[in-house]
Order: sequence, then structure tokens, then C-alpha cells
Amino acid sequence: MKVINNGTPLVNGELCGWADLVVLIGGVPITGITGAEYNENQVKENKWGAGRYPVARGRGRITCDGKLILYMEEVHALEAQSPNGRLLDLPPFDVIVHYLPPSGIIKTDKLRNCEFTENPRKWKEGDTGQEVELPLIMSHIERS
Repeated sequence: MKVINNGTPLVNGELCGWADLVVLIGGVPITGITGAEYNENQVKENKWGAGRYPVARGRGRITCDGKLILYMEEVHALEAQSPNGRLLDLPPFDVIVHYLPPSGIIKTDKLRNCEFTENPRKWKEGDTGQEVELPLIMSHIERS
């Protein structure tokens, strides 16, 4: 059997996987989480002057958004922390995502001043549990 090698050595030997993530909401580790997404965008525009090509580039505002996918029981625990039981009325909180790969090189993303913007439920016959997709609004992301 011939082994194919593309000539690229392994970097640290292992990649970070889902099991290597620890997500905290308001400083509390969340175990009933099945997904996390977040994104950072910045407006960038070419600025035109003489000639056919841009002479500069302008940079505008930075926006961030994301979502967490939690089991319904985890959502109920968060609702219990709200002053009136409504998830959408929770005061702003931070979501901390720690990447703890086997290499030992820890990276952390801090989603700052988060609030949930929806609290949906979607059930269908045969479901054995409920995963709730909760969109987030946030002020910014700090990466370290």
C-alpha cells in the first residue's frame, strides 16, 4: 500500500474540535450547548480619484452578530435568571469561548455586551429533545 504525502508536515499534530471548546455565559460554563456561531464584519470601500484604479480605501463601522444553539432546558435555566422570566429581557452579558486544544495553546474569543433577539421553539413528531437557535446581538468581539 502506497502512502500519499502532500509534503506538508502536521502543525501541532492535532486540530481543535468541538470537544475542545468551553463556552461561558455570564461566567458560567454551558454544557447544554450544541452549536455556536459568531461573525465580525467591517465596511470597506474603494475610493476613486484620477485614473481607472482606486487611490485609497475607506474603512467604516464594524458589526458583529451570532447565535447559540442550546437545549431547551438550558434556555429555561437562562430564563430563570431574567428579572421577569423573559429571555429577551436579560441584561447584557458576555459570552466567552475558550479553545482548549490538545496542543495546549489556549485561544479565547470574548463576545461583549450580548443580548438574545429571539426565543423560538420548533417541535415536530418524533423529537426526543429541543435544540433552540438563539440569535445574538453584541457590541464587539475581543480575540486573544
